[in-house]
Amino acid sequence: MEFEKHLKEIVNTMSEGLLLVDSGGGIVMVNEALTRMTGYRRDELVGQTCRVLNCDACERERGAGGRAWCRLFAEKTARAKRCMIQRKDGVYLPVLKNQSLLHDAGGTVLFAVETLTDLSELTTLDRRVEELSRLLRAEEGFHGMIGASEAMGRVFDLLERAAASEAPVILYGESGTGKELAARAIHELGRRRDGPFIPFSCAAFADSLLESELFGHAKGAFTGAHRHRQGRFEAAHGGDIFLDEIGDAPASIQVKLLRVLETKTIERVGETRPVRADARVITATNRDLARLVAEGRFREDLYFRINVIPIRLPALRERIEDLPLLAEHFLRRLCAHAGRPVPAVAPETMRLLLAHSWPGNVRELKSALEYAFVVTDAGPIEPRHLPPALVTGAAPDTLQEVCRTLSPGRNDGDERRELIEALRRCGGNRSQTARLLGVARGTVLNRMRKYGVDSRHVLDF
Repeated sequence: MEFEKHLKEIVNTMSEGLLLVDSGGGIVMVNEALTRMTGYRRDELVGQTCRVLNCDACERERGAGGRAWCRLFAEKTARAKRCMIQRKDGVYLPVLKNQSLLHDAGGTVLFAVETLTDLSELTTLDRRVEELSRLLRAEEGFHGMIGASEAMGRVFDLLERAAASEAPVILYGESGTGKELAARAIHELGRRRDGPFIPFSCAAFADSLLESELFGHAKGAFTGAHRHRQGRFEAAHGGDIFLDEIGDAPASIQVKLLRVLETKTIERVGETRPVRADARVITATNRDLARLVAEGRFREDLYFRINVIPIRLPALRERIEDLPLLAEHFLRRLCAHAGRPVPAVAPETMRLLLAHSWPGNVRELKSALEYAFVVTDAGPIEPRHLPPALVTGAAPDTLQEVCRTLSPGRNDGDERRELIEALRRCGGNRSQTARLLGVARGTVLNRMRKYGVDSRHVLDF
C-alpha cells in the first residue's frame, strides 16, 4: 500500500518520541524525535531491549508481567503514565508515556507502540511560575528586604556586588535576619536569574537522607528508593543553590560538597557516573564557622572554599531605626490580605517595640504584629494588643532610654500615658512602677495625683 511506503516519513514528522517494542522487549523501530530526546543514535537503540532507557515505571511493569515481558503484554491493557527515562549522558528526563498494542488479524499481539512526550519544558515552566510568584510577593524594598538604615544600605551594596560575581557567597546572621531573602536577591540580580533558585536547609533532614536529597539517587539504591530521584544540585543546574544552616552539614556531606564545588559534577546515590551540576553555591549559617573549624567540626578546606564573599546580616536590635518601616510594611501586607484599613501604632506601643531586644529578629517582629493584628478590632494598636511575653519582658532601662530619645520634650499627655502604661505592666504596684520608670516611688505618687490616675485607669486600660 502507498501508505506503508511512507510510514517512516510519517513517524519522523512526529514531535513525540516513538518506539516499537516486540513481545520480548526488543526495540524494533524508533523515530528521530526519540533519538533527539534520548541522545542515542538509531543503531544504538534498535536491537536492544527497552531496558536501555532505564524507565522506572517500566521496571515495575516488567515485574508484574509473569512470563510475559511486562504487564502490558500480559494483561493487554495500557494507560498513560508519568515516568523518568535516562538519556545516554545519564541525565534523567521526565516524560509522559502512552502505550498501545498492535495485533495481527487473528488477535495475536505483535508489538507494543509507545509514544513519549518530553515534560522537561513543562517542569521548567512550573518552576519559573513559582519564581515569578515570589517576585510578585516581594512588593517593596530591596528585593523583598526592608530597611533604610546605614547598616542595611551596606548589605544591599554588598549583595549587588556579590551578584555580579560567580564566586561562592556565605551569609552570616542570627535566625530571622532574612538570609534566604538575601540569597534570593543575589539570584535575582545575578547572571543566573533565568535559571532555577533552589533553597535547601542542611538541618532539615537526617544525615542518612541528606546525600540523597542533595545529589539524588537511582532506583533501587537503597530500601524505599522506588523511583529515580533528582537531587537539589541537579535541579539547580544553570542557576543558584542556597544551602542554609551549612554549619550543621555532617562530615560525610562536607567532603562531597567540596568535590561539587571543585568539579561542578555530582554522583547520585547508587551510581558512579558523574553528572554535570553547574550551580552557583550560596551558603548561610548562624554559627561561628571559624570556631567550628578550630574545634575540628567543620572542614577547613570547605570553609575556605565557601567563605569567598562573606556578608553579615545585622540583627534587628543593631538596626532598630528600621523597625517602624518594617512594622508599617508588615501591617500593610496583613491589611491588604484581610481587606482592612491599616491601623496606626500608638506611641506607647512603638516605644515598647523599640525597647525590645528582638532575639528572634525580623521574624519575631512579624509574628508579634500578626498577633496584634488579630486581637485588634479597630483603632490603633495599643500595648495591650501585643503578645504578653513581649510586654512583660521589656528591659526597664532600655525602655526609658528609648522614651528619652524619642520624646526629649514630652508634654503632660505623653507623661500621663507613660505612667498609666507602666502601672498596667506592673499590675498597679507603685514600687515596681517607680523602678520601671527610673524614678522614686514618691514621684510616681505625685504624678498619679497630678494627672488624676488611680487603679481604675490601670484596670480599664
